[in-house]
Amino acid sequence: MRRTPLVFFVLAAALVAGPARAACVTDDTGTRVCLDAPPRRAVSLYGAFTETLAALGAADTLVARTKNDDSVPAVAKLPQVGTGLRPNVEYLLALRPELVVARGGKAGREALDALRARGVKVAAFDPGGLTDLYATIERLGVLWGKEAEARALAEKLRGDVARVEKRAQAGVGGRRLRVVYEVRAEPLTVAGSGGLVDDLIAAAGGENAVKNPKKILSFDPEALLRLDPDVYVIQTGPMNPNPAPPGDRATLRPLRAVKQGRVLNVDEDLFARPGPHVAEAAETLSRFLYPELWVGKK
Repeated sequence: MRRTPLVFFVLAAALVAGPARAACVTDDTGTRVCLDAPPRRAVSLYGAFTETLAALGAADTLVARTKNDDSVPAVAKLPQVGTGLRPNVEYLLALRPELVVARGGKAGREALDALRARGVKVAAFDPGGLTDLYATIERLGVLWGKEAEARALAEKLRGDVARVEKRAQAGVGGRRLRVVYEVRAEPLTVAGSGGLVDDLIAAAGGENAVKNPKKILSFDPEALLRLDPDVYVIQTGPMNPNPAPPGDRATLRPLRAVKQGRVLNVDEDLFARPGPHVAEAAETLSRFLYPELWVGKK
């Protein structure tokens, strides 16, 4: 009896099943982005997404980086395409990316529109807080065919942040320490209650003293003096490159936090980037707010 070759059944099954189903997500600009296969050549225009892709095991698909995107060793030697908000579109096109991921929002919209107009697939995400961050991680996982890894990463971050929150609750008592987070020294710019920093302050057991719903906002030094927070946090990075010590600033010296030495200097990349290090940021702040709760804890 003649046997039908196994390859016949494999081909027949493939024909019945049809082509592979595209992976689709809706980004934060409302654009539906679909890929027939995970990208082999991609560009990330935001360091937080680069770090996330590295955590998912997808850094080897990146073919370029932005000027300030050097936190992931795997991409440090890749060619630079300018900044995330103002990339060199022509140079980027020459790299033939199958997908570009970028931060959404008005500031970089012109470049994203230019890329899309030239036929480049662009997925733009603008995670405002922790919940948005977890959703962004999972959507990146869909696009790169790493759904399981993305779900695991998001779940781990949720758990790690929850453990910081649980420990911090023991120190809160009836009153949370009030925090002001400096985004930029000149002109004075602070974090409002509408973004990631606000979530991190809450997770650490603090209270953001600035109640404006914007993510970041220019702030009147006189209003800061009236708030007189328990703790003053200063970020250092591209947005606040060389902030003067608070004791050297006439507008900050009267603050109770400055007089009592309750000033914390933090890395902008750690605290302001919605990426895989958010739990570390929350713990860093919680340890400063309530050091007695973390004695002996690594």
